[in-house]
Amino acid sequence: MFVKIFALAIFVFFIFSSGSFCQKERIDRGIFIDYKSEFWDTITTKTEEFKKKNENKKLVFKMDFTGINLPKSTNEFRTIWHNEPISQGITGTCWCFSTTSFLESEIFRLTGKKIKISRMFTVYWEYVEKARRYVREFGNSEFGEGSQANAVTKIWKQYGCVPEELFTGLKPNQPFHDHSEMFTRMKTYLESIKRDNNWNEEVVINNIRSILNHYLGIPPENFEYQSRKWTPKQFLNDYVKINTDEYIDVISILEKPYYTKIEYPVPDNWRKDSTYHNIPLDEFMNILVEAVKNGFSSVIGGDVSEAGIHSQNEVAMIPSFDIPSSYINDYSRQFRFSNQTTTDDHGIHVVGIAEKDNGIWFLIKDSGAGAFNGSNKGYYFYHFDFIKLKMMTFMLHKSALNKILDKF
Repeated sequence: MFVKIFALAIFVFFIFSSGSFCQKERIDRGIFIDYKSEFWDTITTKTEEFKKKNENKKLVFKMDFTGINLPKSTNEFRTIWHNEPISQGITGTCWCFSTTSFLESEIFRLTGKKIKISRMFTVYWEYVEKARRYVREFGNSEFGEGSQANAVTKIWKQYGCVPEELFTGLKPNQPFHDHSEMFTRMKTYLESIKRDNNWNEEVVINNIRSILNHYLGIPPENFEYQSRKWTPKQFLNDYVKINTDEYIDVISILEKPYYTKIEYPVPDNWRKDSTYHNIPLDEFMNILVEAVKNGFSSVIGGDVSEAGIHSQNEVAMIPSFDIPSSYINDYSRQFRFSNQTTTDDHGIHVVGIAEKDNGIWFLIKDSGAGAFNGSNKGYYFYHFDFIKLKMMTFMLHKSALNKILDKF
């Protein structure tokens, strides 16, 4: 009897317990979170700080500007109209930023129109043309980020131009241009073409454009602007009204005959353009000064890796411990170009001029990062001597060059 009662009790307990304690099958969900490991971040941060504290910092030798009467503000200059400075970000496209800025100033000078033109539209097609030549010369043509001022006028003549807002080359919310990954992909691809001997121009151009489309976007073939439809070439010819054939490159190097048109022998002149008008240095400087005083801006290019450049002071000078001012001439300039201490580093836009007790100064609009370190964001102040020794070329409208064109 006891056994039956005990068995009944167990049965009743099982029935009630299974009803009371059984749970429904749990269905879990997943979510996306910003995973953080705060302590790991602390470890890495403190480790890097420790490494930096124990590193022997290498100081950079620069000119001491103490006691020198330097320009302090853009307000000290007689300026030529230009759009505000724009950073080129992490790109090697100073040639396009500076020359586009120059041509925007030219549009205003010639038509009175204030407009911003897309840099990246030009950069896009310049890369396409570099890749095309790379194929046609079986990999023996330069494919880099750099180029020359005349690349912009050449691309505009071939493809036209578009307003900045229609082709920025930036992703949504992207703060700065960054071409490092894009360029690496294109360069790696072209190197594989050369290695494998796959010189199919159409295929290569399509693949290069695919990479550019991914990073910069697809350049417009037609667009609407100010209630009218345009193609890029119509926009150049009928609205912008810039004749690209009227812009001339001037150079001064002793190794080539003066008053002849020459090739600028640097890698970024990948087209091997040989229309640079070569003139003596004093004439080179006199023409530039006179042009800027008369309201012509200019795009100039040359070397910016000197002890006399300081981004916080926003100045570029030639220190006397390098070479005294009176010794800067055709020979000292050529010497530095020949031994490659003067190189084709950077393109910038001359937008103003001023005279102080220590000489002529030029107001420089610069898209490079260094120009944004000081208080005059996007500007440098270049001394006359610095341009005379270190800037190799400039571009001007032909009407500012009447005094030399007859000599060619």
